[in-house]
Amino acid sequence: MTDWTRLVRPSLIGLEPYRPGPSLEELKAAYGLDEIVKLNWNEGLEGPFPGIEEEVLAELERAWIYPAEAYTDLRESVAAWVGTTPERIVPSHGIQALIATVAHTFLETGAKVVLTDPTYGLYATTCAAAGARIVQVPSRHHRHDVDALAAAAREAGARLVWLCDPNNPTGTLVERDEWERLLAGLPERCAVVVDEAYVEYVDPEVRLDRIRDVEAGAPVILMRTFSKVFGLAGLRLGYAIVDDPLASLLDVVQEPFNVNRAALAAGRASLRRSGLVDERRLANEAGRERLADRLREAGAEPVPSQANFLLVDVGVDDVALADGLARRGILVRAGSEFGLGGFVRITTGPIPLMERVAAELTELRAGLLAAGAPTA
Repeated sequence: MTDWTRLVRPSLIGLEPYRPGPSLEELKAAYGLDEIVKLNWNEGLEGPFPGIEEEVLAELERAWIYPAEAYTDLRESVAAWVGTTPERIVPSHGIQALIATVAHTFLETGAKVVLTDPTYGLYATTCAAAGARIVQVPSRHHRHDVDALAAAAREAGARLVWLCDPNNPTGTLVERDEWERLLAGLPERCAVVVDEAYVEYVDPEVRLDRIRDVEAGAPVILMRTFSKVFGLAGLRLGYAIVDDPLASLLDVVQEPFNVNRAALAAGRASLRRSGLVDERRLANEAGRERLADRLREAGAEPVPSQANFLLVDVGVDDVALADGLARRGILVRAGSEFGLGGFVRITTGPIPLMERVAAELTELRAGLLAAGAPTA
């Protein structure tokens, strides 16, 4: 019998793959429910923009052709949308694929990477699989500690700093002066990778324009996605915004044509309807603030968020609370999965749904408090 642990890269041993858990159908059967509201993965609840389905179906007639021309079209569409040149756009099979591409472009065995704790877990897993050593910097008040990140990068001689902004799972945002201090504090041969998956939900008054930093030649790699506000999580479409020479190097590393024609068509069609982005941002903001208000009234403590989710200090066993909500047909993420016992993360959506979530959570939380259920 082959012992595969002796053949694969040693850096893979001990790492756990991402496990999505039970499907919605499995959960419905387990809890005896007809419907479940999925608020645990931060998808765009509104789904694709109107008219996208027709354009995706039309593209299937060309499914037999590799999507070379479609890649060019998407680069041009994205560049026009974000305000840069097509040569700086690197399409990819979602941000997850970009994370792996960046890791394998920059990291050799023993290289150091620096990231916040907590943040999106795939950065650490992917870099560790590439043989890198991970340096975690605790957050402060649920926010990136940019000075500590820069100091850790200098001390470690890091090759990469990963920055999710707004951060997942907290929803908090880096401010302009903090961003400038981080850039100024990086060591030589170190780049900062900024995951802006939720950037379209950020209030334009406080949103940072890092594309100008890329164009100025700063060591900055931006990653964005169509999974959130555009509602295309199931089609897996993302892109990087990088300096022209780096774009060519990323294309050397990543699989050619790793985005399928259906996803490319959906992305182009979505950008032709980009006026709907602000509508969705404002609707999300209204739902998010309504949920936050209701939970504060009930004694919980939401963390201020600029994303399509809220991290909430519920002060009770978060696993028990998440299970209780699931039994009522509402899926949320237990904070213990991020090392945040006593918190839950809730995807935000329409006001009527947020009213229901707040009411159900308040009732369950009160029951756990009355029963003396401790924080996990």
